Amino acid sequence: MQSLLVFMAFVTGGSSDKSASWDFKDASVGKLPGGWTAAQTGKGEGSFWQIVAAKDAPGGAGKALAQSAKSPAAMFNLCVADKTRFKDVDLTVSYKAMAGEIDQGGGPLWRYQDSNNYYVARMNPLERNFRVYVVFEGKRVQLGSANIEAPKDEWHTIRVVHKGDRIQCHLNGKMLLDVTDDAITQAGKVGLWTKADAQTLFANLQVREQ
Repeated sequence: MQSLLVFMAFVTGGSSDKSASWDFKDASVGKLPGGWTAAQTGKGEGSFWQIVAAKDAPGGAGKALAQSAKSPAAMFNLCVADKTRFKDVDLTVSYKAMAGEIDQGGGPLWRYQDSNNYYVARMNPLERNFRVYVVFEGKRVQLGSANIEAPKDEWHTIRVVHKGDRIQCHLNGKMLLDVTDDAITQAGKVGLWTKADAQTLFANLQVREQ
């Protein structure tokens, strides 16, 4: 299946359980995977996403989804899985920061309503920090930050658990951020995020509803 979207829904004892995952194994190199849309927060040219070969990508598929544009400093590069809709999530993705002079790294986004309203957790090797934000009505508000080393040119894993208004963010298996926020309470799409000229690979994205 294009972009290897696996979506499962079942009902047990009156409660639903939904999950989705992408390893991009069957997606075409040099193209945006089917079922995904590139978008941006802010004005300017950029937010160019495509599948690339990545033999060392976690999950063993040998491919990754890459943001490769050198976008303007104030622009956020987004790539969103079109058919997803989650509210309370347990989300994991692996990333590798490849380049960027203004910014580096990136991370997952969730509860995406549109390009001006969503949550994002990201690691920036240049700033040596791991942060979680809400982007609300086009303005990015920092909710939490931790100083940590996570060098570029290496794979790292971000995990986000968001239930109700509580958001816990993990980097490489360690919980570093624990915050609350109720700016966006509706279910939304999931996707990927980088800022400015951050050129980053993403692989093995998995999400399940809490």
